[in-house]
Amino acid sequence: MSIDFYKTYIFPFRGIIIKICRAYSNSQEDYEDYYQEVCLQIWKSRENFKNKSEWSTWVYRISLNVCLSLLRKQKKHDNTYGFEQNYNQLSNQSDLKEESKDYSDDISRLYEEIKKLSEIDRAIILLYLEKKTYKEISQIIGINSNSIGVKITRIKKQIKKQING
Repeated sequence: MSIDFYKTYIFPFRGIIIKICRAYSNSQEDYEDYYQEVCLQIWKSRENFKNKSEWSTWVYRISLNVCLSLLRKQKKHDNTYGFEQNYNQLSNQSDLKEESKDYSDDISRLYEEIKKLSEIDRAIILLYLEKKTYKEISQIIGINSNSIGVKITRIKKQIKKQING
């Protein structure tokens, strides 16, 4: 991957990539691996981009697909080693707060709750927080745009309930 490609096609969208990788990873090491793999896959698939959508939409789709794929592989591997117990312990440790030291406590709490959502709900709310339109979200996720509004309302209620208690 050339420096020029990174500066032009990845660096301007690093916020998107960071948010998605952070929401789907369970440790700093996972986050770094996910980020690196997303960048690699963007570079590898650059020839497949047909300008049928915005480049940012393309980056979202690749980021989500890579993170979901890596998460599934990790779950498949880790479930044989008590992943659920380890994940619950990890999510309660201050390591995740350290990872998000650049963010306020409220944002850190929001990300903790987002991590508890299903894979698809996580993707939808992250796109919503990025101010993507329902149409853009439906294109990225592959769900009917009429369903997106309903899902977002349900997800927001679920997060609010989790945060409040």
